[in-house]
Amino acid sequence: MPTKIEKDIVTGRDTTGHEWDGLKELNTPLPKWWVYVLYATIVWAAVWFVLYPSVPGITGYFPGVLGYSQRTAVMDDVRAVAAQRAVTMDRIKALSFADIRKDPQLMAAAGTAGRIAFANNCQPCHGAGGGGQTGYPALAAGAWIWGGSLNEIYQTITYGIRSGDAKAREGQMPRFGVDGILKPAEVQQVADYVMTLYGGQPGKDVSAGKKLFADNCALCHGEAGQGDREKGAPRLASHVHLNGGDRATVVAQITSPRMGVMPAWHTRLDEATIKSLAIYVHSLGGGE
Repeated sequence: MPTKIEKDIVTGRDTTGHEWDGLKELNTPLPKWWVYVLYATIVWAAVWFVLYPSVPGITGYFPGVLGYSQRTAVMDDVRAVAAQRAVTMDRIKALSFADIRKDPQLMAAAGTAGRIAFANNCQPCHGAGGGGQTGYPALAAGAWIWGGSLNEIYQTITYGIRSGDAKAREGQMPRFGVDGILKPAEVQQVADYVMTLYGGQPGKDVSAGKKLFADNCALCHGEAGQGDREKGAPRLASHVHLNGGDRATVVAQITSPRMGVMPAWHTRLDEATIKSLAIYVHSLGGGE
């Protein structure tokens, strides 16, 4: 059936001949400016299609006339940042802690590098911000077992604790209960006394435990439980506890102590990163 084209009586425009429920479609062309913009975007897309990577294929993709690659651009940026960072890290490696601390820019760079290295390597054990967890020291608490100066922290990070490295920090606590050094009742008495050192069990007669402590434990932990960093003996007169401060944990530690291991990081991290780590850990709040 031929299309019936007629004039719309309201607008005076031709109709297309299409009609739905009495509504007639006007033959109104698009504005020329809109058509030209459409054509321009098509041409623009075609140009970009040719200049830059576009069509995927079975074995690859069309790389574009310019040979641009976003991956290459990103890698170039990464190399540029790495080259810039290398200059700073080389300075951190070469300078002493005292000299690094005199340079605010170096300190800022070391702090950033140390924070990243800590998150990637140390945080799973020591917790975010060095808060610690059971069996892993709280680095932000200031209760240092081996010392909290920059050099002491650096030493610990570099060679580890009981890591098997020739320069690792070593410290062993006797198994007083398992090896029969103390009888079960004596272990209980020592635990009672140790808990009084940090107010864990006030008002109890601990004279027997105090004597046993003086005879067996004070050599390392000190007469008042103040600890000995040279031997890696923790300070017992403290509210910060490595494995816990409840009575059952204290008894278990005296009976068969848990001896943790920290890796020697010099086999995994470079010198500048280790120094940056030491600076970051020192800045967490417990540094000396």
